[in-house]
Amino acid sequence: MELNWNDGGRFGSGFVGLTGDCVVRAIAIATGIHYRDVYSEIGKASQKTPRNGVPTTVAAHFLEARNWRYTHGHQVPFTADSLPPGIVIVHLASVKSRRHGHFSTVIDHVVQDTWNPSADDEFAIAGFWTCDEANTKLASGLDGSRKQATSAGTADGGQDREQVVTQKEFDKILHRLRSLDNTANNRASTEGEKRNALRMMQNLMLRHNLSREDITEKDNVDQVSFTKMACPLNGSRALAWEKALAAYLTTEIFPMTWWYFSPKGHRTLFWFYGPLKDVQNCIALFRELLLTIAASAHLQYGGYTRGSGASYAEGYVRGLPKHQSGQAESDIASETKDKSAGESALIQARMLAVKNAALQWLKVECGIELTTTRGTGRNQRDPAAEAKGKQHGAKHEVAAPSGPKRITFNG
Repeated sequence: MELNWNDGGRFGSGFVGLTGDCVVRAIAIATGIHYRDVYSEIGKASQKTPRNGVPTTVAAHFLEARNWRYTHGHQVPFTADSLPPGIVIVHLASVKSRRHGHFSTVIDHVVQDTWNPSADDEFAIAGFWTCDEANTKLASGLDGSRKQATSAGTADGGQDREQVVTQKEFDKILHRLRSLDNTANNRASTEGEKRNALRMMQNLMLRHNLSREDITEKDNVDQVSFTKMACPLNGSRALAWEKALAAYLTTEIFPMTWWYFSPKGHRTLFWFYGPLKDVQNCIALFRELLLTIAASAHLQYGGYTRGSGASYAEGYVRGLPKHQSGQAESDIASETKDKSAGESALIQARMLAVKNAALQWLKVECGIELTTTRGTGRNQRDPAAEAKGKQHGAKHEVAAPSGPKRITFNG
């Protein structure tokens, strides 16, 4: 199934921080209820913050009270054929871990989420909810706010005036909490001011079912929209040059994204995760370069999976221009070394912060913790073919799609 990135209105409601809020997000998208209101009611019912997961029974009671009907999924695969058309809230169970599950909304067989669980074999359908009234509105075109929201990637796009006023009041609460947090952490504040600020913060957070992670921001990283997307390739084993190409793109072109790969039947999935736009552009460029290198290797040596063809492809990737060297050559001469070093340090710190946040997002949202392995060397290397590939790769002009060219090569 296709993915339409949708955070359910979390960012638009003023929430920040990485969170496992899939239940609140899915319900907000499917029902059209404001994210903030779902968050508050679910939090009261579960007697804890919904950011760290919600018991299925709490979600079930919330939906049943609003005439959503549950259907058992019998652990069938999460595919379009397993779900009815219209609006469906799906409860997914992990086939690898009993402790990890996921809620996702599917509208007319398009996944509305921050990532696409249907692209992985890890999840099966434990059950799903449907609502005749919601589907009737969707089919008749009366639910314009939800259509606008799902196309825009947020479930709060069609707020009425009352909701806007309520959101303004909620924004004031968040602003007040952040001001109190600043006071409590300000070295210039007296001990009495710090105690009062912390006491008022605690009362406000308890009243509105908020946690400190909902209001604090770290280098604006918590406002980044993260996702993960897969690029499926034929073959159950990832080729060395394919892995090298993924590493090249995430190091040189899109340094705020990371990647990993996993087998799926007779295919290999290359997963890219990080900021939404970077991931989308990274996959587009990955596919483009895969086709270019494979076609060139096939033309030169009749293939690209083994022997001289694989050596040529590996050399091609090694020869691709390096972003850092290209950037160094284009530095403005009038800039001092100290200024350049300072700017470079800030950029590197930002990249590292985003990458660490993406890794944490992958663990919290998707339940994935990555491990690093080392592969064995390949036999039948052809140094001449590798050198030829490196020469051709050095002439390749690499630029990010839909954006300014970050790497150029003339000659």
